[in-house]
Amino acid sequence: MPQTSSHESSEAYTVVIFRGSTAKPIRLNFPRKLVRTLTIVCCVLLLADFLVISHYVMRTREVWELAAFRAEAMSAREQTAAFSSAVEDLKKRLVAMKEVNQRLRVMLGIEVPQTGDMVNGRGGEDVPLPEEGQAMGGGLSEVGEPPAGSPRTTLLDGEAKHNHSAAIDAEHLENTRLATSVKESLEWLSKEASVQEQILSELSQAAEQRSSRWAATPSIWPVKGWVTSGFGPRISPFTEKLSWHDGLDIGAAPNAPVQATAQGRVILAAYDPKLGNIVKLDHGFGIETLYGHLAKSLVKEGQRVNRGDVVGLVGSTGLSTGPHLHYMVKVNGQTLDPLKYILE
Repeated sequence: MPQTSSHESSEAYTVVIFRGSTAKPIRLNFPRKLVRTLTIVCCVLLLADFLVISHYVMRTREVWELAAFRAEAMSAREQTAAFSSAVEDLKKRLVAMKEVNQRLRVMLGIEVPQTGDMVNGRGGEDVPLPEEGQAMGGGLSEVGEPPAGSPRTTLLDGEAKHNHSAAIDAEHLENTRLATSVKESLEWLSKEASVQEQILSELSQAAEQRSSRWAATPSIWPVKGWVTSGFGPRISPFTEKLSWHDGLDIGAAPNAPVQATAQGRVILAAYDPKLGNIVKLDHGFGIETLYGHLAKSLVKEGQRVNRGDVVGLVGSTGLSTGPHLHYMVKVNGQTLDPLKYILE
């Protein structure tokens, strides 16, 4: 009998609970196999709990990171969209400026280059339309529908995760598309800006040349008065025979101021037996003007004058029947009718 008790105690754990000095203690026996099994189960449960908690923490962190990424992606997408809108606005303004530049080129007589439509350029090979019922590309019988008889996929239990991933991919593709569109727009703006910059440079040079040409072109009356003899054939007041008059005689009061009709340089200020005191101006571009029968010249050779500057006073020097101004215009050595150059 004692041997049995010793054997049982060796196969079990005994817990003794003392309730006092007089009360009988309570003994609880737990088999070792049961204790080991419970210990293993508890360890497995703790390990499983640890793994579950770790997995939950990791997934929670991933969710947070994903949420932050999506918020950042949405913000970037909004900024990209706003930037794209601004780029499109710049494109419209640049196209409008291009049209104005082309009109100015036409007005200034500059040849407009045939550069084509840089915004809506099109090309490629034209192919005939497919016959009715024929699949475009051989894959789809209708837009968005698979060919007849093809298997249709069904939603599976794990497709929610796939849809979530697909949504992220679609958002990424949309952002990529916007970025690509902005990049292409910026490249177009860079090229078009270079072209328009060159055109503006040409327009500036042309406008400067036109401005210089306009400043050098006679356009006002040299003196206030009345025409006493026009340009062309006339009866000479001295010989009473038909002769050619190479200028315009303008009657005016003696000593009336005579103005330069365009900017230029004095190339002659002298006395001529027929024209009396004369002043001759070189305006450039092959244009010259002459002012004759002056009572007095008020400029010197080499002096530069502007349109409206007084170059002399009306007189009757040389061959003259009375106070007047002989006004002559030459272009490339040929005398022309001065009235064609008076715009007032």
